[in-house]
Amino acid sequence: MMQRAEAVRAIEGILFAMGDSVEVDKIAAALEMEESEVVDILEEMAARYESAGRGIRIMRLENAYQMSTAPEIYEYLVRIAKQPKKIRLTDVLLETLSIVAYKQPVTKAEIEKIRGVSCGHVVSRLVDYHLIEEVGRLDAPGRPLLFGTTEEFLRTFGVNSIEELPTISPVQIEEFKQQAEAEANEAVSAVTG
Repeated sequence: MMQRAEAVRAIEGILFAMGDSVEVDKIAAALEMEESEVVDILEEMAARYESAGRGIRIMRLENAYQMSTAPEIYEYLVRIAKQPKKIRLTDVLLETLSIVAYKQPVTKAEIEKIRGVSCGHVVSRLVDYHLIEEVGRLDAPGRPLLFGTTEEFLRTFGVNSIEELPTISPVQIEEFKQQAEAEANEAVSAVTG
């Protein structure tokens, strides 16, 4: 039989991790407790949170409970939400973003061919940052998604259109190719070496 203090910690952790409301029967099943005992603990926790003036509350929604922000904290949440998000672009993100910017519309497979590695996670992050977006599908088997840059990309990099992106001279392109080949050869010799 689970001790009450352990049940309180478990319930608090469940409500925090789930974010959404969680039905009492699911909590009871997870903790192998009676539903009535779980409700008693939840109501006691809710009362304790409120009387202590904490920034979070436990609220009942029909036969479920959810952890939420105390109403008097909303003003601060709004202030935080209004602050612009600071995006940290790693070298991998920048490399992938530059491929999309210069080759758009481009498929994930084309990006992976250029980079030489899988890039599903990187593409997803760039979509999450609203720097690239799905712009259609390629008319080919499997109809792969095509990606292109967004208005947010233009704002972030201070250009009005992709035509304003810096051009790369043929000499620089050749230097990049030689560097990439040298790095690839080093990687192969390190693996086989």
